[in-house]
Amino acid sequence: MQKYSVNQYEIASLLAFVKTGEIAIPEIQRPFVWDSSKVRNLMDSLYQGYPIGYIIAWKNPNVRLKDGSFSEGKKVLIDGQQRITALSAAILGNYVIDKNYSRIRIKIAFNPVEERFEVQNPAILKDKLWVRDIAEVFSGEKSLIKLVRDYLTLNPELDEDIIENSFSRLIDLSKKPVGLIELSSDLDIETVTEIFIRINSAGVVLSQADFAMSKITANEEQQGNILRKAIDYFCHLAVAPEFYQHIVDNDKEFAKTDFFQKMQWLKNENDDLYDPSYVDLLRVAFTSQFERGRLSDLVSLLSGRNFETRTFENEIVESSFSTLKKGVLEFINETNYKRFLMIVRSAGFVSPKLLRSQNAVNFAYIVYLKLKSQKSLSDSEIEKYVKRWLVYSILTGRYSGSPESVFDYDIKQISQRPIRDYMAEKEEGELSNAFWNAALPQSMDTSVASSPYFHVYLAAQVRLNDKGFLSKDITVNDLITFKGDIHHLFPKDYLKKNGLAKGKYNQIANYVYMQSEINIKVGNKSPQEYFEIIRTKMENGDSALTGINSLDEIRENLRMNCIPENIGEMTVQDYNDFLFERRKLMALKMKEYYYGL
Repeated sequence: MQKYSVNQYEIASLLAFVKTGEIAIPEIQRPFVWDSSKVRNLMDSLYQGYPIGYIIAWKNPNVRLKDGSFSEGKKVLIDGQQRITALSAAILGNYVIDKNYSRIRIKIAFNPVEERFEVQNPAILKDKLWVRDIAEVFSGEKSLIKLVRDYLTLNPELDEDIIENSFSRLIDLSKKPVGLIELSSDLDIETVTEIFIRINSAGVVLSQADFAMSKITANEEQQGNILRKAIDYFCHLAVAPEFYQHIVDNDKEFAKTDFFQKMQWLKNENDDLYDPSYVDLLRVAFTSQFERGRLSDLVSLLSGRNFETRTFENEIVESSFSTLKKGVLEFINETNYKRFLMIVRSAGFVSPKLLRSQNAVNFAYIVYLKLKSQKSLSDSEIEKYVKRWLVYSILTGRYSGSPESVFDYDIKQISQRPIRDYMAEKEEGELSNAFWNAALPQSMDTSVASSPYFHVYLAAQVRLNDKGFLSKDITVNDLITFKGDIHHLFPKDYLKKNGLAKGKYNQIANYVYMQSEINIKVGNKSPQEYFEIIRTKMENGDSALTGINSLDEIRENLRMNCIPENIGEMTVQDYNDFLFERRKLMALKMKEYYYGL
């Protein structure tokens, strides 16, 4: 069976298709991931006559309407969004949103003499040989003759024929052909994904979230374009609250919607603990409402697919959009969002740098929304299970492998049985004494400071209000929140001088949050040496080094930082024993912390 058709279109025609909606592409509100040099390279490839790859679109199925007729489906762009965006930026002069959510113009300059492209920069602006912005050439405001004449007025010494030829070749870029592969409307999502992977030489796995966002955008009958904006705008505002005024000024239609009213609270919100991407928001809204974990199912449901009859029905389209809309509103609800963040913070995760597993956070939010909707647990019970699930999933790396299949399994279990039973089952199977006493300490034999185990340990210290190493009053929470630094208990220089390699002296069991001024005074001495200095100063009534003025306080500080009490007698010969013992102490603290949640 032929699964696709291939046609050649001029670049100008493709851009026109996008503009008129014949090809549905989400509006450019989410960040453009290419850097400016890639846009320049794309233009150069076109100028040199090199191919830039196929654009792939998937035709939406024709959905049967209530009157018996069929709704003609739009073509959904599934591969080529970055190239289309780059072309619209360079040729049409459209703005893009950069990685910092700033609205910018990418201006590509052209040198007709050297026939070379470059990203506009201050040097180019001062050089008369450069056309500063090729979008002005493609605007159609000047004819070829006038473009050449104006350029030669600035550079009269140049050969007119050479310059005219260069400008002519530049203008012809918009007439260059690009192949459009149109996939058949009756293909399922799995087949479309397989086609994409096979045709893409880089083998990049197609994002199901991008499929879903394109599907949402394409269905204007269900106000999918508004729903898509709600998802993108919320994620944008979460990072850049100042974007609020841009929406008010430039998207007055959306500003009137219920979605916008529900997200207005973000204009004064600067909390960066959980800044979701459109993928995160879509995944949480979908999984919490549909009790499914695979976004490919959402694509099918938004297309109206009946999984039993394998037909497409408009009733399923309407129901799916209505359910997804409810999920998005639940996600962006101020009370839900802030309550969830409060729960995460109360578990000790006070900084985004402690939350490296976005999928773990996403599913914790799913758990919160699901338990809240079930109305069978008190607020305090919901808080307990959300915190435990978050820490459990981080410690076990539950969503680090194939998150969608695990999402799918977990949401079905949580929906069909009491979470206390499911949680107890997971703890018994994966958080046994063997885990805390052996597996976890072994897993901490690593030099990676971003280790999830180290982050959970730090969260435990925050929750237990532990003080920084050798600090009398400054807490670990203070040091993490106010940009404190991680230092070495056995100083790095000391270990290097004694022949230890980087992977050995940079061990998380050798890491501790410590005030920089204390770390400077510790210097590159062995623990035996710097503790002797501390003891001597204390005996002389001088506590200036740490603020701590008794041995009992020192012992308590060592205990809360999971440091063997005899560290004050240790040298490099004791280092391996120290690491082994401290890993065990850190694991025991995490166990105490977990079951105290």
